[in-house]
Amino acid sequence: MSIEHLIFGFYIFVLATFVGYQVISRVPPLLHTPLMSGTNAISGISLVGSIVAAGAQHNRVSTTLGFIAVVCASINVVGGFMITDRMLRMFKKKGPAAARGGDDK
Repeated sequence: MSIEHLIFGFYIFVLATFVGYQVISRVPPLLHTPLMSGTNAISGISLVGSIVAAGAQHNRVSTTLGFIAVVCASINVVGGFMITDRMLRMFKKKGPAAARGGDDK
């Protein structure tokens, strides 16, 4: 890999980081939950890709890196859905029993 490719890749990374920060910082609070759900769907796609990479069995290094990718993507998906669920529970209306601290069955 030449130094020009490395510098170009780093330039793209810095530009994507800046644009991503600007986009996310300007999202209104009302859209955070739908945005999180969309991000979780993308993370699910990366989980499928990491499972494919782990199961390809090209060599021991690719299988190990694929396994690490499966673990990281799984943590990302589960954590994202937990946060989304918590955010959605914040918007639920509380019933009279729930406001008193009782069970609203």
